[in-house]
Amino acid sequence: MDSSLTEEQQALQLKIRSFAAEELKPGAARRDETGEFPWPEVKKLQGMGLFGLVLPPEYGGGGRDFVSFAVAVEELARADASVTITLLAHNLCAGHINAFGSAEQKRVWLPPLATGERLGAWALTEPAGGSDAGAIGTAAVADGGGWLLSGNKFFITNGSQADTLVVMAVTEPARGAKGISAFIVPADSAGLGKGKNIDKLGFRSSDTVGLMLKEVRVPGENLLGEANQGFSQAMAVLDTGRIGMAAMAVGIGRGCLEESIDYAGKREAFGQPIADFQAIRWMLADMATELDAARLLVHRAARLKDAGRRFTREAAMAKLYASETAMRAAAKAVQIHGGHGYTRAFPVERYFREAKLCEIGEGTSEIQRLVIARELLGEAG
Repeated sequence: MDSSLTEEQQALQLKIRSFAAEELKPGAARRDETGEFPWPEVKKLQGMGLFGLVLPPEYGGGGRDFVSFAVAVEELARADASVTITLLAHNLCAGHINAFGSAEQKRVWLPPLATGERLGAWALTEPAGGSDAGAIGTAAVADGGGWLLSGNKFFITNGSQADTLVVMAVTEPARGAKGISAFIVPADSAGLGKGKNIDKLGFRSSDTVGLMLKEVRVPGENLLGEANQGFSQAMAVLDTGRIGMAAMAVGIGRGCLEESIDYAGKREAFGQPIADFQAIRWMLADMATELDAARLLVHRAARLKDAGRRFTREAAMAKLYASETAMRAAAKAVQIHGGHGYTRAFPVERYFREAKLCEIGEGTSEIQRLVIARELLGEAG
């Protein structure tokens, strides 16, 4: 147990750890193989209040702090990262509405997202965008008191399964990124097309699709905040999202470590357990040390957020270090398992595939380094 956590946080940690071990881990390999969306597991988590954990109680949420969210994410990712990223994407949508929505928007849209009646998705990325988050071609044209949205989104987690989406679109093209706005879009809106789940290296049971918007009509009251503030809103949402991504990376890395400790104690070579060999011990020691450091960075960023302080640099540091730590841990875990680690008979093969996304999603490692450097040099806007 982490002694730095409160009793309430520790109780949540044990609850989610037990659920993940009993309900998520046994079917994770099968879901990874088939690519089926984990609706039964998602429904259970929704019923437990995990999808509204950090939303205000007045909207049906749990009102918990973000350290608690990071703890829960780590425990889930230890068992099944595809289920975990489903929660993270939902939290981007609900968190965006909670942070920038009007009182009426929160009253209408947050309760079903908090209680699990609806699943959320967050649509920023486009086919030609990637790291250039401001390179948005989806257009929102004012029309009779509302808006018509047209364009394409890509790599949208929960995109074909969600009921509620937050979509970024250009409202003033001449202003570039400063002309982007955010809209709440019901998933059953006319003109909204959804692609098939992308065949991915990892996170295979996570729903990741393209969205096609053809004159999707959005009421004026679905504009989030003020017009042309969508990009700055999205950057703030991504700061929070990076804490979640970092916590997920720690969970994946922890899975690599724990599986490696178990395997090294059982596997024998040259007449003794491979855990007796110095080479294996050093790999385990490095994994454990780096994962502890990564977790501390994650919790530091989460505590700053909970305190209402600026955490852009700390979130980027946590995401950068935790994601690269997870990748190193996964490589060591496969090496420790030897030939077995290269097969799907052991979970470290799946962890290896999943760890890579942590270095890409919510901003690549290169983008995190740029964010950190910009903050250090006082160039933040």
